[in-house]
Amino acid sequence: MKTDLTDTTSSKINKALVLGRRAIGTPAVGMVLTLVIVTDEENAYDALKAANEASREHPSRTLVVIKRVSRSPRDRAKARLDAEVRLGADASTGETVVLRLYGEVVDHAQSVVLPLLLPDAPVVVWWPVNAPSDPANDPLGALAQRRVTDTYAAEQPIQELTARADAYTPGDTDLSWTRITPWRSMLAAALDQVVCEVTSAEVEGEEFNPSVELLAMWLADRLKVPVRRSKSAGPGLTSVRMETNAGPIVLDRPDGSLATLSIEGQPDRAVALKRRETAELIAEELRRLDPDDTYATALRFGVERLDEEAATTAPEPVAEAVTEAEAVVETAPAAKPAAKKTPAKKAAAK
Repeated sequence: MKTDLTDTTSSKINKALVLGRRAIGTPAVGMVLTLVIVTDEENAYDALKAANEASREHPSRTLVVIKRVSRSPRDRAKARLDAEVRLGADASTGETVVLRLYGEVVDHAQSVVLPLLLPDAPVVVWWPVNAPSDPANDPLGALAQRRVTDTYAAEQPIQELTARADAYTPGDTDLSWTRITPWRSMLAAALDQVVCEVTSAEVEGEEFNPSVELLAMWLADRLKVPVRRSKSAGPGLTSVRMETNAGPIVLDRPDGSLATLSIEGQPDRAVALKRRETAELIAEELRRLDPDDTYATALRFGVERLDEEAATTAPEPVAEAVTEAEAVVETAPAAKPAAKKTPAKKAAAK
């Protein structure tokens, strides 16, 4: 069931939700949380699709906040709210309200969202793109227990990690961290199988991928060893190598689907380690609504500290070698001056 409301208010949207539930025969509210998605028109469809798939595991009321850009000063002075209420088959197992904000109401989105939150239910805010630098102090982020961002969608993801660390508040999390959950589980399980001491590690992945940095910071923080990062063609994370006193431990995933775990003295094992869709990542984040202390510790380790430790443990640069041509010039004796050529005799005329 779908209901379109033009130039409406929050109270009218709540009334449409009640009437819609009665019309489809489900007057009771069976939602476990409110998921607020703050996005633009371009990314709204993909974000809502992922949220609807995640709602099969976590039935929720999904509020999609789309801030429309007003092109003229006259339009910016006017405030208007359009809404689209979806229930039943159109909203998977939950309820969906798409809010389009125009004019001055764009700067007061929290006043529109607040009356639509489920009472006595946790609130999660997700920014698929264009997340604020300090999510906890954002007007919408202040309403939530959990705030989900995605630095992979940022223009400068590595610099974004530093900003996230400076502004971290318990309850913040990032989908770039969620993407490496299977990697962390597999590496921890591999170390449980061998009694050894890790001396160094290397993380390989595509350039400008924040998951590579987060995994490297997690390893450096937990193992207290230098961790080097190297670039690959991807997709995403491709390999992790840990040097130990019992031999190397390597987790290699060149194709983004199937990985190979290699441990010294044991046969290689194939491991399912496919790249997950956004719906799976959101569903994982909704399973726990308490602060993620492990993410906070890894994030606060810092990219700069990671670079400093890698530089400290790197071998000293070797002095530039003299090229072979220069060596020949230095060691060869001075050449004798060329003898003056005698003019060739002209052939006698016949």
